[in-house]
Amino acid sequence: MMLRNREFIVFSLAYVGITLILTVMTQLVAGQDAALMVLMAALLLAAVSLAFTFIRYRRIAELTAHVEAVLHGERQLAFDRLAEGELSILANELDKMVTRLYTTADYLEAERTQLSDALADISHQLKTPLTSLALMCELMRKQLLEAGESLNRSQIDAVVARLRSMQLMQERIQWLVSALLKLARIDAGVVKLASIPVDAAEVVQTACDMLAVPYDLADVTLVSTDVAHASFTGDPSWSIEALENVLKNCMEHTPAGGTVRVWVSEDAISCRIHVEDTGPGIDEADLPHIFERFYRGEERGDEASTLRDLQGVGIGLSLARSLVTAQGGTIEARNVYDEAGNVCGARFDIIFFRVVV
Repeated sequence: MMLRNREFIVFSLAYVGITLILTVMTQLVAGQDAALMVLMAALLLAAVSLAFTFIRYRRIAELTAHVEAVLHGERQLAFDRLAEGELSILANELDKMVTRLYTTADYLEAERTQLSDALADISHQLKTPLTSLALMCELMRKQLLEAGESLNRSQIDAVVARLRSMQLMQERIQWLVSALLKLARIDAGVVKLASIPVDAAEVVQTACDMLAVPYDLADVTLVSTDVAHASFTGDPSWSIEALENVLKNCMEHTPAGGTVRVWVSEDAISCRIHVEDTGPGIDEADLPHIFERFYRGEERGDEASTLRDLQGVGIGLSLARSLVTAQGGTIEARNVYDEAGNVCGARFDIIFFRVVV
C-alpha cells in the first residue's frame, strides 16, 4: 500500500537525497568517521520512520476495511482497537457519521413502510365505495331496462334511494381526498398556522353552524351549552377544522334521535373544548388507536359502517389531532358512563395550553 502512495515515494526520494548530501558534506568537513555516524543516524531515523509509517498505514487499512464493510451493508462499525491519536479522532468522527447514516436510513425505511401502508389503506378505502357505486349503477341499469315504462312507486323509491346512497358515497370520497391532501400538507410543513388570540366560543359556534344541515339530515341534535368566552393562542381557521372533524365523527357514530353536546371550559393553564355524544361509545381495544392514521378498528362489513369509516375513525380524528398538536395542544378521547356503569357515549377533549409547565 505504501509503495502505491506517490506522496510516500516522493518523501523517500527526498529523504535519501538529503541523507547523501549531508553525508558527503560531513565527510569533506569532518572526515570519514563523522560521515559514517551521520549515515548511520539517518538510516536509524529512516527505520523508525518506516516502522511508524507502516503502523499508520495498517490502521488506515483497517479504517478502509470498516468503511468498505459499511458500504456493502454491514451494520456493525467499531473502532475500539484504535489507540489514541489523530487516527482515533478520525475514527470517532467516522463512527458518528455512520451512526447518523444508520439513523437516517432507519427513518427513511420506516417512512417508506408507512407510505406503502398508507397507500394500501387509501386504495382500500377508495375501492370499497367505488365498487359499491359500480354495483348500484349496474342494478339501476338492469332495473330500468327490465321495467321500461311500467315502473311503480316502490320501484321509483328504490331507484331514488340508490341514487341517494351513490350521492353520499361520492361526497365521502370527495371528503376523503380533501382530508388526505390536508394531512399531506401538514406532514410536508406547507401549512403555516397563525398564532393569534382565538375566541373559543366563536370556534364552537362556527363549527356548529357549518354542520347544522348534515346533523339535521342525520336526525342528530347538536347542542352547544355553557360556551364560556374563553380564549387561547392559535389559528382560528384550522381550530374550526379540527373541531368540525371531531363533530363529524360524533355525528357518524350517533344513532338517529341522539344528541351531541359541545361546551367550553378554562382553567389557569388551558382552554378546553369538550364534545360528548350519546352513541355506543368507543371499544376499549380501539381507544389507544383511534387517533392513528388509517386505523379502522374492527371490520363490520355492512354498508352503513363503510360510510362511517370513510369519515370517522382513521381519517377525521387523525386530521384533528394533527391540527391541534401543530398548535401546541392535545386531544383526548374516552367513554362516558351512566350511573349503572354502562357506556352511554364518547367524549373528546381538545386542550389548548396557555403556558408550558
